[in-house]
Amino acid sequence: MALTGVDGHLVEVEADLSNQTPEFKIIGLPDKSLGEAVQRVHNACKNAGLDLPRRRLTVNLSPASLPKHGSGFDLSVAVATLAAGGSLQRRSIAHTVHIGELGLDGRIRPVPGVLPAVFAAARAGFDSVIVPHANAAEARLVPGIEVRAASSLAEVAVWHGAEVDVPEVEPASGAPPVVDVTEPLDLADVVGQQDAVDALIVAAAGGHHMLLSGPPGAGKTMLARRLPGILPPLTEEEALEVASIRSLTGEPVTRLDPLPPLEAPHHSASVAALVGGGSRAARPGSIVRAHRGVLFLDEAAEFSRVALDALRQPLESGAIEVHRAGFIASFPARFQLLMAMNPCPCGNYGVRGAECVCPSLAIRRYSARLSGPLRDRIDIELQVARVAASTATAGIRAETTTAEARARVGAARERAAERWRGTPWRRNGEIPGTWLRQGSLRLEPGARAPLDRALERGALTLRGYDRVLRVAWTMADLAERERPGRDEIGRALYLKKGLSA
Repeated sequence: MALTGVDGHLVEVEADLSNQTPEFKIIGLPDKSLGEAVQRVHNACKNAGLDLPRRRLTVNLSPASLPKHGSGFDLSVAVATLAAGGSLQRRSIAHTVHIGELGLDGRIRPVPGVLPAVFAAARAGFDSVIVPHANAAEARLVPGIEVRAASSLAEVAVWHGAEVDVPEVEPASGAPPVVDVTEPLDLADVVGQQDAVDALIVAAAGGHHMLLSGPPGAGKTMLARRLPGILPPLTEEEALEVASIRSLTGEPVTRLDPLPPLEAPHHSASVAALVGGGSRAARPGSIVRAHRGVLFLDEAAEFSRVALDALRQPLESGAIEVHRAGFIASFPARFQLLMAMNPCPCGNYGVRGAECVCPSLAIRRYSARLSGPLRDRIDIELQVARVAASTATAGIRAETTTAEARARVGAARERAAERWRGTPWRRNGEIPGTWLRQGSLRLEPGARAPLDRALERGALTLRGYDRVLRVAWTMADLAERERPGRDEIGRALYLKKGLSA
């Protein structure tokens, strides 16, 4: 299976013998690592007790126009060459997908991207796949296909009818599983920021993008890291998408995690680190790894403007394409963006009792690092103030816990999903603006009057108008109301632009 992004393409490995000068050659647009498979396959077969014919051997990877990369083709190349020489049963290998890298001693080593490859094999109609032993748990996450884990080439050869001794070898191990040692984060730890907590619940319920602005120590990062905990758990299909992306990055995948992912790249990250890329094989960046979860940009104004503007297209389309000279890789990127920034470079602008030492030009330039088109794609912009000492030391527990917030978010999403039944969308944050401005969902003139006035005087763009409507519908779902009224529109307008109804 050849992977382009998260899409797997079936590759038929053909091997042919001819009576010419002995040579072993691979054709069909292989990259350098795949071209080196010749020596790996030759030594692995010899050390496994399987002799290759001393004739001209040509291996073709079909379709020849599809670029192939990586060492995951080693096992299929070895099996095809051995079958061409008569060592294996051709009928046995014809209906099996082979994935794995060969060591010189004949052991089969793990490779990245096994989960999307096996998933693509199942969709292509295959019912059997052979993978490295270290990738077995990952491959078995795909239902409806028989997974056979192999430790050595000799073991695979015996399965296909070869007469060879299978040595006892220790299976090649992959990367150790990542152990999460972080403690569970609860909204109850957030004290004195009830308005910010309420806005966070609105963002989670509708899948809205959010910007938190405030001085250092106000609790912006603390709030952001609690957002994944109040999101509904991923469905099995969504968890499989997230696990496939993790598999592409080389992370070990042993189970489907229902917790939405949280990606928090450093502010020095480049455009390629956010978007993804690579000269020969496309690798997912932070935007793709945050699919079905949260992309948190702390100190957002410190990111380069080019890197931030790269977010604009995936925020609208929910996908991103990486264009290179030889291929185009498409990745899913339906994430929830959460940004946090200080009001100025020193962080004290507008803080009571603190002195800001930044010139006015530096403050304007700092705020302008988030371009207008990017800000226009943010649904909620909230100013967060520092908590007073009397509130922080009062010992009073916060009003909302993570469990309570998750229950409210889940109930609101169920109401939204019922409303959008029969459409491709399930969350209010995904609904096209034309659906909310026209037809049966169009609000009464009295309810949308403040929003219309903001649009007429230029305080909002039409995109911002639609985003306010989406937030208002989410607030109505949280309040268990059939449709938003003037109160929901006013609150949504305030969260978007700080405008009063």
